[in-house]
Amino acid sequence: MQVVNWLPRTELPFAAPSRPELLVLPEPPAEPVITRPVVKAMVAPSAPAERPKIEVPRPSVTPRPASKPAVVAEAAPAVAKVVQLPPPRFALQLLRAGRCLVLVELPTGGAFQSRDPAYLLLKDMLRAAGLPDSPQIIGEPVRWPLLRRGNVDQGPDAACEFVQGFVMARLEEAECACLWLIGLPAVRFAGEANAEAFNRELEIEGLGCAWALPGLELLMDEPQRKADVWQAMRRLMARWKQNDE
Repeated sequence: MQVVNWLPRTELPFAAPSRPELLVLPEPPAEPVITRPVVKAMVAPSAPAERPKIEVPRPSVTPRPASKPAVVAEAAPAVAKVVQLPPPRFALQLLRAGRCLVLVELPTGGAFQSRDPAYLLLKDMLRAAGLPDSPQIIGEPVRWPLLRRGNVDQGPDAACEFVQGFVMARLEEAECACLWLIGLPAVRFAGEANAEAFNRELEIEGLGCAWALPGLELLMDEPQRKADVWQAMRRLMARWKQNDE
């Protein structure tokens, strides 16, 4: 009869206990699912729908300019405005007294006259210094600005160069123990000094030893200055006296 397992419907007396796994009924096999092809209805062809255009980014043909390094702007240096000074105005006369040269300011701008108070004061000063009181006039007075045609520099620097060159040429002609600079224009444009140098000894390149003095007109207006001139003269007198010996 090909019976593999037999299970009683009721519990049999004095029967061995049944095995549990035999009480589980096997599930019936699942029926295979048959898929049928779906027949699509034929639809009449219509006009093809326009597809949306998708913009694809493309590399630009024009190359990008190379990034330039940041340039730090620097403030342009301030250019100092050159102020052209008016030409100085003065008149100087060069004299020789013994072994001293005297570059003296002409108070009136004209040459010395024998009875001029300024010239008489100069003679007294030379006599007190032990020098000839009748000095020799050397050349024409140096008047500034120079009367020349054309664009000629007439400023203070040009005046200084001219006066020093004029005196230097005279120093080459004869020995000079001391150069007297009388008056502010003589001190400024020959000695490159100012009024603070009055009554002092100066050492000027190319001109040697010089003595700065106030102008003759200033000494006449302020006689108290003569004492300082006399004291300075006593200190320097040995220079030209030794040469006289």
